[in-house]
Amino acid sequence: MGHWLARNIVEPGKLPLLLALAAFVLTFLVTRVITRLIRAGRGPFRNIRPGGMHVHHVVPGVVLMVVGGFGAVAEGRHGFGASVAAVLFGMGAGLVLDEFALVLHMDDVYWTEQGRKSVEIVVLTAALVGLVLCGFAPFGVNELTPDELQNRTIVVTNTLANFLLALFALAKGKPRLALIGAVVPLVAIVAAVRLARPGSPWARRFYRRRPRARRRARLRAYRHDARWSAVRRRIHDLVAGAPDR
Repeated sequence: MGHWLARNIVEPGKLPLLLALAAFVLTFLVTRVITRLIRAGRGPFRNIRPGGMHVHHVVPGVVLMVVGGFGAVAEGRHGFGASVAAVLFGMGAGLVLDEFALVLHMDDVYWTEQGRKSVEIVVLTAALVGLVLCGFAPFGVNELTPDELQNRTIVVTNTLANFLLALFALAKGKPRLALIGAVVPLVAIVAAVRLARPGSPWARRFYRRRPRARRRARLRAYRHDARWSAVRRRIHDLVAGAPDR
């Protein structure tokens, strides 16, 4: 394990990226726990309201991202300073993206249906950074053996193909399957070959003169939503908290 870490993470300068990802995920999880405790009125945590104004955690998140980002540029990819800057940037990104929906809508939608977009963006970001760590950008390692070079080429090729399938799924109006499919190849394939959802860019472009395909797409979307909407809502409530009714 130590050899793999040194060869694939430390040597190509990916240690700051690993630390940033760990800080990002941990900060998001801790933030969600704290906000849910505040909402329930439990524990010692309270909203920050200097002068009666609610300061959202996106504000310290932006500060941490700025400090960590400029620090990372100044330090490069190696050294203790780079690691500290990466942790600060990861923490800031976790705080900012946890309130992504607030920034998108310019409104306090944290505990609404629109606020669930924040969780999806966090998962997508973590998945993409994980792909980079696992070999999506496997450069910077010196003196690769032929076997290592072949393995890395296979990883890059598979990742690019999988990402392309995920884009097809996204165009067909299936963002959640595209998100999962960016990491799990079979999911991306299934989402890419099945009918597009009504109103998606793919349906508007290719089903415009195909009434039969439009009817099939509407029927399939109705059946899918009737079967899985309750399950999806329970998962969202477990991770992000139930929205205000």
